[in-house]
Amino acid sequence: MSTSKPISSFRLTSLLRSQKDPSLALQLFLNPNPNHPFVRPFRHSLRSYDLIITKLVQAKMFPQMEQLLDQLHTQTRFPTPEPLLRHVIAAYARAGLPSCALRTFLSIPAPSLRSFNSLLHALLAYRDFASFTRLLPHLPRFLGPDACSYNILIHACSLTDDRDRAWKLFNEMRRRGVRPNQITFRTLINLLCKSPQLHLPQAFKVKEDMDRVFKIKPNAFVYTSLIKAVCEVGDFDSAVRLKDEMVRNNLKLDVVVYNTLVSGFLKGGKKDIGFRVLEEMKIGGVKPNSVTCNVLIGEFCREGKFEEAYRILNDGLEGVKPDVFGYNVVIGWLCKEGKWREADDLFGDMPRRQCVPDVVTYRTLFNGLCQCMQFEEAGLVLEEMIFKGYVPRSSNLNEFVGMMCKEGDFELLAKVLSGLVGGGFYCEDVWKTLVLLVCQSEKLLGAFEHFDELVLA
Repeated sequence: MSTSKPISSFRLTSLLRSQKDPSLALQLFLNPNPNHPFVRPFRHSLRSYDLIITKLVQAKMFPQMEQLLDQLHTQTRFPTPEPLLRHVIAAYARAGLPSCALRTFLSIPAPSLRSFNSLLHALLAYRDFASFTRLLPHLPRFLGPDACSYNILIHACSLTDDRDRAWKLFNEMRRRGVRPNQITFRTLINLLCKSPQLHLPQAFKVKEDMDRVFKIKPNAFVYTSLIKAVCEVGDFDSAVRLKDEMVRNNLKLDVVVYNTLVSGFLKGGKKDIGFRVLEEMKIGGVKPNSVTCNVLIGEFCREGKFEEAYRILNDGLEGVKPDVFGYNVVIGWLCKEGKWREADDLFGDMPRRQCVPDVVTYRTLFNGLCQCMQFEEAGLVLEEMIFKGYVPRSSNLNEFVGMMCKEGDFELLAKVLSGLVGGGFYCEDVWKTLVLLVCQSEKLLGAFEHFDELVLA
């Protein structure tokens, strides 16, 4: 018989805080005293609910989290803390579940403006512009938007490239006496820098007003956006001046700033300066990251130096390896140069290299094989792509179907279409193209006499 004392509510809170495994933490929460079956029913504290729900949120164990939220609401005397529900809303946004984020928000009896902002941010993170737009008329219910609200609205304009709307919001913000902050200005400047040929002078004007009028010092994000923009228009002297200005203002030149500089110089044909900045980065003790590797891979591929690109893929930089983006760049350039076999070999070798192909990898290789007229290999890549749940671009798939019809490879076309139907993939444009081609070609119609269900899908 155990002589240990039953765990108290206070002790449980301490144990939950120290338990790293969310499943074990949940087991502990549900049964804190397994060796004392006759102890009266355990009364959890609000803090213990907060801890376990937070752990489940971080582990994306949403069904278990929902059960405990319901238990907290229905079986305890505690009101569910609104900050905890905001945390849940943010977690649903990160997991790509905007409808769950909305449902959580609606469960708050009297939501605050801060919670409404959390919901808007969640919908925006998932690019759910339809729900985002429907909710905007409810903003006045919360006694007017604050700086966070306006930042979210301006960020939405940035995502949709709506500069006019962004400026209207900024001016409205000032009329209402809501003070812009660092996020406001960096979002506006980033939006203007997306079209540097048209709006770069205005971006510099916003930077000047930010410092002179509002007494807010530009941060590294602002400088990075401007450096990228001036490099795009070929104003490399301004890029160097901005870098020097950062040093004068005691802003740290981190790996993001250096990557932006190196990428801008290399793409602009200033290779000597680009590699000099890379050496400066090394001397300054700034460690490269996967983006640095990707930048160099892109430059070597543009010059046709695939051996150098492969060296970065194999060895990396200072122990840092490129990510899947670097592989996608090499595969794309190999296909562009007609080296489709090498591209296909690199694709097949990615798992051994501990790099998992993503949807862009599949799309890049599929498109490249089609351009190289290697339809059988493209069909195999497409089959694997559909099996993994990735969606090809409808325009590329439409072109693929058209080229196979033109080549008269109806057997492969039938196999591809069967795989698309079996994988549950439906693209209206592809089927319309196929129906049109069938109607125009008796030979194609005969080839598909046993595939009526595909044509009529």
